[in-house]
Amino acid sequence: MHDHDTILMAFHAWRGSPMALATVISTWGSAPRPRGSHMLVHADGRFEGSVSGGCVEGDVLALAGEVIASGRSERREYGISTASAWEVGLPCGGGIEVLVQPVSVTGFAPYLFDLIRLGRDDGQNVRIETDLATGRSATSLGKSAWLFVNDYAPKRRLFIVGAVQIAQSLSTIAGTLGLRPVVIDPRARFLTAERFPGAVLDDRWPDEAISAWRPDTASAVVTLSHDPKIDDPGLVAALGWPTGYVAALGSRRSHAARLDRLVAAGIGASDLARIEGPAGIGIGAIGAAEIALSIAAGMVSALGRHRE
Repeated sequence: MHDHDTILMAFHAWRGSPMALATVISTWGSAPRPRGSHMLVHADGRFEGSVSGGCVEGDVLALAGEVIASGRSERREYGISTASAWEVGLPCGGGIEVLVQPVSVTGFAPYLFDLIRLGRDDGQNVRIETDLATGRSATSLGKSAWLFVNDYAPKRRLFIVGAVQIAQSLSTIAGTLGLRPVVIDPRARFLTAERFPGAVLDDRWPDEAISAWRPDTASAVVTLSHDPKIDDPGLVAALGWPTGYVAALGSRRSHAARLDRLVAAGIGASDLARIEGPAGIGIGAIGAAEIALSIAAGMVSALGRHRE
């Protein structure tokens, strides 16, 4: 998973300071980070993000310092390390190529960070092209044999219907996974900032709330209230959009009854098949936190398939 939000927040905090952006532009074998991963480096040595999970970050930091000083982009390949404990390399057996650009008009221009942030917040995919011969990035550079293209997908969101105990754990897990949690429940006593720190709270009825939020393929809707008056409208609304993951908590018996109700509400077989019920991956979960973990695992798996 890309840590784009971390990079964007760091850029906002460091805006105006000299910086360099390191990007994984190619991978082979068992590479530790996917193509397009970033690490943002401040001139004072602070950094956010990762290009290898820790294997070559020290060398990339040194290279970033050189790039900041010279104002010129640099590329470097990292392959398999030898038995030497101090050699820079990847013990996983793969390899990566990293491009390090100055954050400037001659490299990765500052306005591109703002463009990515606005696009992700608006649910739009943003495509940035980089000319590897010059090291300059822009939204469009025309045809080039040395062109690297990076897509920044919309920000992933999780809409939780029902502000119950499992929702508290699921909201927290979602935040650590880089998803924006939105908790929906018309019951004011359940829906409080104290119970859901860091989440967006929406006290509208689920059908109204979900339709207003317009979930896309980077979004998940999970119903947890156990109350058909709350859960069912949320499911119907979620199925009206290209929602990447739709799931409902409950036993197999309760899910069968739920499907009967949705059929009566006019939901077709193809849409019914989109609902994961019971929600989550079977891990023998006991208790709210473990159930939330199983649901998060099912969500990550489903949203990952939409990225492929």
